[in-house]
Amino acid sequence: MKRSIHHTSVGRRAMMLGTVCALATSMGSAWAQDYPNRAIKLVVPFPPGGSVDTVARALAPQLQQQMGQPVVIENRPGANSVLGAQGVKRSAPDGYTIMLNASLQVVNPLIMTATTYDMDKDFTPITYVGALPQLVLVSAQSPYNTLKDLLDDARKRPGQVQWATAAYGAAGHLAAELLKAKAQVNMPIVPYKGGGPALNDLIGMHVAAMVEPMASAYPQVKGGRLKALAVTTAKRLPALPDLPTVAESGFPGFDMPSWYGVWAPAGTPPDIVARVNNEVRTAMAAPAVANKLATMFFQPVASSSTEFTSFIRREVDMYKDLVSSAKIKVED
Repeated sequence: MKRSIHHTSVGRRAMMLGTVCALATSMGSAWAQDYPNRAIKLVVPFPPGGSVDTVARALAPQLQQQMGQPVVIENRPGANSVLGAQGVKRSAPDGYTIMLNASLQVVNPLIMTATTYDMDKDFTPITYVGALPQLVLVSAQSPYNTLKDLLDDARKRPGQVQWATAAYGAAGHLAAELLKAKAQVNMPIVPYKGGGPALNDLIGMHVAAMVEPMASAYPQVKGGRLKALAVTTAKRLPALPDLPTVAESGFPGFDMPSWYGVWAPAGTPPDIVARVNNEVRTAMAAPAVANKLATMFFQPVASSSTEFTSFIRREVDMYKDLVSSAKIKVED
């Protein structure tokens, strides 16, 4: 008899649990159906003018058209993109605050001496948007015409030939660190608060060189303000067929593009994550966006949330090795 009562009790609890789960699923679906009903903030943790901002401004108008609500870009620069990321972390997990960031989002916790955020606990990956080749750049007025010219001068004047970087831990910074290590040269890194300010100082020859993604670098090259010495991808670019790769310039196997993703605060309902993922992937395929991104040499991916999570894990493993070997640390 007791056994029968026990089974009945378990059965009732199971039925109650099933009802609760069904209600939660129903509520999640209702939220997703009602979403969005007001403006969405797309946070860019850098100032205007850099590659992250450029990609965001290509996507936002199309997302706004698709979703029927304003998609407002909010530039929140500072602290190596940490300020913007922490603001998103503290935002309500309701899909109305999302963030577009580069690989720096996953590198920061590896290089900061102070606690910034926990990549796994504080954010929900939405989609791996895609990647950009990077260019090794100097001012149009620079005497360097090849990567060899730059590195040879750095060897003659150790510590005096400086790299600019949009931020410590950014893809351009990591590419410069890797190049320094392979070339065995002493070239200090000068960090800026974004690609735009760094490019301006590079044009003015306040720093000697920079590695920067194509989205923000190529217009300056095309406009005659900067010279490209090499591209960081494994293959040459069709638009710049005469520009050698870093690998061809004496560093076989060198391949380091800049990649971009969209994140939401942790706890964002799965239905809303799926909705944003679908909207971003649809926007990436829209002719207006695809054509604009193509002019930046952007290589679209637009992954699922699960695929993006797996990609992040692989990238973190690679960055850990580079950060350790190059002893990259940002002091509090």
